Amino acid sequence: MKLNTRDFGEIEIDEKEIITFASPVFGFEAYHKFVFLYHEEISEHFIWLQSVEEPGLCFILVDPHLVMEHYEPKLPEEAERLLGDGEYMCWLMASVREPFEESTVNLKSPVVVNIKGHLAAQFVLQEEFPIRYPLFRKEEEEC
Repeated sequence: MKLNTRDFGEIEIDEKEIITFASPVFGFEAYHKFVFLYHEEISEHFIWLQSVEEPGLCFILVDPHLVMEHYEPKLPEEAERLLGDGEYMCWLMASVREPFEESTVNLKSPVVVNIKGHLAAQFVLQEEFPIRYPLFRKEEEEC
């Protein structure tokens, strides 16, 4: 299937790669079908969440362990009901800023994916996590 994308132009995808959001991304309730896109020159810790329904709608997702070594969110009870049984992957929405070093991620509302079931949802965690957490840790200045 041909897919028009925001950042990669027209690409070919396998329809089996489509992920359905059982609960939509907050603020984008009209869109439920997405694919993960990877760029070989960029770290595997970053992926694009590209809408299948709207070419201009694309999010940058970040592996949480890149920014916080022990990020182990407690998912709400509804997660299993929405996503089904299986192993889940967790990704963080990034807010890319200028300069890039000031970009942040949302630790409070991860995107959770059941790869086997091709289902995803974004959840607001009950835990005290920040919505804007630095993507890059600033090095301690030497004395």
